[in-house]
Amino acid sequence: EVYLAESGGGLVQPGASLTLSCAASGFAFGATGMTWVRRSPGAGLEWVSGIRSDDSAPRYSDSVKGRFTVSVDKSRSTVDTAYLDMSNLKSEDTYLYYCAVCKDAVMVTRTVDCSYWGLGTQVTVSS
Repeated sequence: EVYLAESGGGLVQPGASLTLSCAASGFAFGATGMTWVRRSPGAGLEWVSGIRSDDSAPRYSDSVKGRFTVSVDKSRSTVDTAYLDMSNLKSEDTYLYYCAVCKDAVMVTRTVDCSYWGLGTQVTVSS
């Protein structure tokens, strides 16, 4: 079975930290790369971070650089898990966050740039 499943979202106050997880079945992130994107009804799709399959250094959008960290745990033989550690959260980080497998993990501007998506996990930052 092929799927991506995000978890870890929630309601937090500004300045708080949160870690999102993405469990992958049927994918090896080392072969496909992985991407975090976020979406809101008013702001559209925004690429957040990605790691290419060549294990090059993770990249981040300017809006999250220095606050978010992406990593991938490949230690389990059947399921790769990606994480997005988010710190110093701001109200403008309020989005539905998705992990995805995309044609280029660090260049996503449209939904069609990615072939596989999870269902998303909501992050709301509010006091």
